Amino acid sequence: MAYIGNTPADKYQTLEKQSFSVSATTGYTLSYSVSSPQDIALYINNVRQNPNSSYTVSNTALTLSSATSSSDVMYAVFLGKSVGTIAPASNSVTSSMLVDNSVTTAKIANAVAGQFRFTSSFANANNGATEDITANLEENDTSYSRVGSAITQSSGIFTFPSTGIYLVTALVWFNPTSASSGVSLFIKATANNSSYVDLAKITTGSSGNGRPEVITANAIFDVTNVSTHKIKFATNGGDYITYQGSSTINNNSFTFLKLGDT
Repeated sequence: MAYIGNTPADKYQTLEKQSFSVSATTGYTLSYSVSSPQDIALYINNVRQNPNSSYTVSNTALTLSSATSSSDVMYAVFLGKSVGTIAPASNSVTSSMLVDNSVTTAKIANAVAGQFRFTSSFANANNGATEDITANLEENDTSYSRVGSAITQSSGIFTFPSTGIYLVTALVWFNPTSASSGVSLFIKATANNSSYVDLAKITTGSSGNGRPEVITANAIFDVTNVSTHKIKFATNGGDYITYQGSSTINNNSFTFLKLGDT
């Protein structure tokens, strides 16, 4: 018979046989890695065994459903052997090719989410000046607010547990005790663990006496080094501003969500 292209090198094929040194056990090692019990024909005392019910395989591990005795004769004929692997072409694997729930967190970038809040209400110490938020902070109840490794803070400086691109959101509830010119909320970042720049600044208009208001700001921050890239928050509350806080409910929040790798 004529061939197109090169003539095949193999003219025939011989199946491989493996004989075992048998003892009173259920576990044996195959000479070759196989992917299914049907890839071998297993004989004990010249009686072929039923795949899956009489034995299972995992790569080179052969496990019998019942232990052999030292007087048994056992051998296997390899009907199929793993001789190599073929990687799928780039961009060829689609979501429909994956078994539902087959992708676990061990195979994807670890998610990180954390949230903090004011523990109690407080007023600006220096009315009309921008002040860093350095106290009255706690992580929310971790069973509700944390995913993955913890984001930590010390004196209002927030440190990230891993590199990545993060969405940072601040929400503050304040209450003017008299007419006020408004409130500014800042998200500040450093890339050298020293000097900070404004990532976000949101300012409200003038507020009336006793009229509670909420202000929110958000920014995306690329954390390429957890030792140098950090976040802090600041406010400029003008006169007569009280920021509301609670250690039992979130009436304000500082939220960190990892969006992906840097």
